[in-house]
Amino acid sequence: MTSKPTQAGNDPGLLQIPISSLEHYAYCPRQAGLILLEDAYADDASTTRGNLLHQRVHEPGFESRNNVRTLRALPVWHDDLGLYGVCDIVEIHADGTVLPIEYKAGPYIPGGPADVQLAAQAMCLEAMFTTDIGFGFIYSGASRRRHRVHIGHDLRERVAQITEQVRTILTSMALPKAVADPRCRRCSMLNICMPRLLANSRALARAASTLFDPLPEASWDDD
Repeated sequence: MTSKPTQAGNDPGLLQIPISSLEHYAYCPRQAGLILLEDAYADDASTTRGNLLHQRVHEPGFESRNNVRTLRALPVWHDDLGLYGVCDIVEIHADGTVLPIEYKAGPYIPGGPADVQLAAQAMCLEAMFTTDIGFGFIYSGASRRRHRVHIGHDLRERVAQITEQVRTILTSMALPKAVADPRCRRCSMLNICMPRLLANSRALARAASTLFDPLPEASWDDD
């Protein structure tokens, strides 16, 4: 279970946002809404591979080797942003360098949703360890190697913006609209979301019209 503080430091009423939801939103706002508002989720082959890859790194623990202390499943949070989550791996080097490492089963996509998740983790670690983190790594199970991610101003701004957009979904309780595009083919929640139907207003109207079709008055049974 993800650990989080009970309240944000500067604003006790600030709604706490899970870091994982930022990646979901960056991929598709509706995906994030379905998970957060309707507790909906579905696994497919890709998510199952991800779960298997995370089995070891999701076991809390640590080890030290070659002047590097490696922490697994480290709970993190950021009071000012109202973020909380768990880092797969955090390396603390002898010179004080702190590096977050996020594990993904699929191929690494530069500038993709995983970068947002990694940057959010880095921002939490900076606040917790009172340090600066200029980069982190995405480990891709597909390529079996680490990919370095620069955590600069633009990516940090993206984290802050998406955090507020996710918070708006939760406070408004409004599910983002479905958008049928190539992302849907790679989404495990395709059957839950039904984008082809819901993104097509005419098809939706036709489907809704068949839900209730009253009989003509002449056919009513007066008895």
